[in-house]
Amino acid sequence: MRYAEKLQQRIKSSGSRLCVGLDPRPGEHGASYAKDFLLRVIEETAVWAAAFKPNMAYFEAMGIEGIRILEEILASVPEDIPVILDAKRSDIGETQKYYAQGYFNGWNVDAVTLNPFLGYDSIEPFLNFEGKAVYLLAVTSNPGSADFQQQVLQDGRQVFELVTALGDRAKEEERATDVGYVVGLTNAESVLSKMPDSPLLVPGLGAQGGDLTALAAAKRTAPDVINVSRGILYAQDEKGFRARAEYWMEKIASGYGSV
Repeated sequence: MRYAEKLQQRIKSSGSRLCVGLDPRPGEHGASYAKDFLLRVIEETAVWAAAFKPNMAYFEAMGIEGIRILEEILASVPEDIPVILDAKRSDIGETQKYYAQGYFNGWNVDAVTLNPFLGYDSIEPFLNFEGKAVYLLAVTSNPGSADFQQQVLQDGRQVFELVTALGDRAKEEERATDVGYVVGLTNAESVLSKMPDSPLLVPGLGAQGGDLTALAAAKRTAPDVINVSRGILYAQDEKGFRARAEYWMEKIASGYGSV
């Protein structure tokens, strides 16, 4: 089964497009607290999660213990829920080969985010894994996406369209790995008409203030998921993780449309 099929099945069975971001902030409590915290998040939100997205930076900040924690929480995710490892890796092909082996074979995550700006040969080592996917950074949710990603080229295309061309090439070559894109909700309105109908990982809802209207208007059929991290893990309210996840699931459903 291809990754996009697995994700589509999960979206349908859960009735949700919510991707739950896993961003541990141990602070003074330490790594052991972070592990227990994340295991509780996964247990309570799994019913509403179309996918989970651990962010490598937060685990790496805890050193070797953080990597051990990541391995433990990956093992706790139910098999039918895809895991998108938010690593944003970018390097020359030989180094990327080992990243790909580590993430897809060693940790067995379903998908990984990549920075594609080193070119096609830098993503190629990830493209021959059955049932896996990569999400290429296309138009991110930060204001700095205007510095490069949305710049207009001489031929009229924008820079992010060079990124989607890499995905088109992989599809033409019938690669085993699916290629999707990261498109920030805060910058989505002006770019969605130029995005392929491939899986999107959409950050920017909640704390960053993104609006779902543009996604709903695009009438996409791909298994897109919308990430929420802080709004579930660190909201200043009396709700538990499950109730927060349900709130965001319902908000996405009302703004995006039925799954």
